[in-house]
Amino acid sequence: MVPFRVSRWAATVCLAFLGSLIPFSVFAEKSFFVVPAISTSKNDGRDFGIIVPILDSDDEGNLRSVFAPLLIHNSFLGVRGTLNYFQYWSGGRQWEAVGSYTEEIERKFKLRYKDPGFIEGLFFIDIGAQFFKNATKRFFGIGQITPESNETNYTGREIQVHWNFGVHLNDVTRLSVNQRFRDVEIQLGGVDDEPFTRDRFPHTAGINGATILAHRLVFQYDSRDNLTAPTAGTRVEAFSEVAQNFDRRKIDDQLYFRYGFDARQFFPSPSKRYIFLIRGRLQLSFGDGIPFFEQSSLGGENNLRGYGRDRFIDKHMVVVNVEERVHLFQIKMFNVHVEFEAVPFVDMGRTYRNFSYRQFNEWEVSPGMGFRGIVRPNLVSRVDWGYSREGGAVFAGLDYPF
Repeated sequence: MVPFRVSRWAATVCLAFLGSLIPFSVFAEKSFFVVPAISTSKNDGRDFGIIVPILDSDDEGNLRSVFAPLLIHNSFLGVRGTLNYFQYWSGGRQWEAVGSYTEEIERKFKLRYKDPGFIEGLFFIDIGAQFFKNATKRFFGIGQITPESNETNYTGREIQVHWNFGVHLNDVTRLSVNQRFRDVEIQLGGVDDEPFTRDRFPHTAGINGATILAHRLVFQYDSRDNLTAPTAGTRVEAFSEVAQNFDRRKIDDQLYFRYGFDARQFFPSPSKRYIFLIRGRLQLSFGDGIPFFEQSSLGGENNLRGYGRDRFIDKHMVVVNVEERVHLFQIKMFNVHVEFEAVPFVDMGRTYRNFSYRQFNEWEVSPGMGFRGIVRPNLVSRVDWGYSREGGAVFAGLDYPF
């Protein structure tokens, strides 16, 4: 591990964190606690530090907001300070703001607003923008059969803007239109032990970046009992997307098409102490010269949890996830009710150039175990450990993986 380095910037962040805690001896409706932040993943390295969630709840214990300062040391990039803020209203409306600064390379600024019941429940809106540099991204080449020895590293510098406007056709179905803008640059990475992706794969589509404008039509059926922490119901989503790549090296714009289908079914026990969940996802991409970061990928916290993010990349992808969410216990702490879950799971998936070769024994299989802390109906925190033939990976986050 890289020796711990405390910069003047890190000291300033520490003082800011301490200062943010002082008023809470006065305002009884707010509470805070200190949690060690320890994680390791194949892509992102080892993190060690603290997170201080500050909770604001009403008299009935309903969560109104979370302010979560985070200070960690990363084995690749040094000290990182992050400020996370989440505001919650009734009906699922919420606001999210994130700011993060790392000693080496990485930056992140994000704003997002969602309202599933816009204008008396008739419409759905989701608007967001973010800028970030991710210095630990990996690329192994295109295809399912890419050896681990192909591993390269790069920094993905991205600007993303999206808006989503939907119409509720009835209580459980929605039709929406979405536009997204994505500007990507491939820059030198922050992992010194790995070769630079552009040097190893100089002719891969998207290696010199891209500017993308995409238009998507989405149909969604959702009978789940809660959007953030569901315990029962069904969710089905299908989308069709046309994307335009304004490639800086070409005169003509490039068009390509993506289609996707995602289905999830919850099977709760009568007491909801045990909830069995199965999820299947299919994504197809058609066109020439699709940037590698726009193709279908497997690996990471949301599909194949035993591998690092984007371990396998190709035009098409299939993944199946099954997990058993087991309620352990519930306690009241800091004026809110916190539930704890243990979650054994198995993830299975494969990428394809085409679907002429579908042998099941060629799929990647990744079993694992997760633990969740839930403040219903708004907040889920999780840690998932997955095993794979290349070792394993640990992911932490503030939502369910699916």
